[in-house]
Amino acid sequence: MGNRLTQIATRTGDAGTTGLGDNTRVSKNSLRVHAMGEVDELNSHIGVLLCEDMASDLRTLLVEIQHQLFNLGGELSIPGYELLKPEAVLALDEALATYNEQLPRLQEFILPAGTRAASQAHVCRTVARRAERAVVALGIAEAIQETPRQYLNRLSDLMFVLARVLNRMNGGDDVYWKSERMAKGAE
Repeated sequence: MGNRLTQIATRTGDAGTTGLGDNTRVSKNSLRVHAMGEVDELNSHIGVLLCEDMASDLRTLLVEIQHQLFNLGGELSIPGYELLKPEAVLALDEALATYNEQLPRLQEFILPAGTRAASQAHVCRTVARRAERAVVALGIAEAIQETPRQYLNRLSDLMFVLARVLNRMNGGDDVYWKSERMAKGAE
């Protein structure tokens, strides 16, 4: 892993480049830097979500996800390096199964709304999808491991499920889309 930062304002990026973990410099507009930034933003949004009241098992899960996203960002910062392990994807699969099992089956689309915690989980879901698209774009241009893409894909699914779980805390529910087409079909 690269050197730990001891000085934040180095001015080395003033020319529009940034250093990767292997000490190479790339444009701040490179696909790799975009992917790293999207993962960093996602991790920050999860940090905001953690400010909300929630069950301790959810909090533990989200903190672990933050650590795994840091691993993912580290992996992206060092071309050819692997930090995010396939077991992290399996952990998301297990969490998806556990939390989805508690929920009623969806009969129609839901809005990204409800409680503040659920709404923030939906923001995390959409940022995870954007991060996934950035990692896919990077993977087309450069060789990268499969695990980062898979992790972000599962994480966005999990954030959808967790939004539904968070909406049900204290007796709430999903906020359903009022589709004109569906309403006409019900008449």
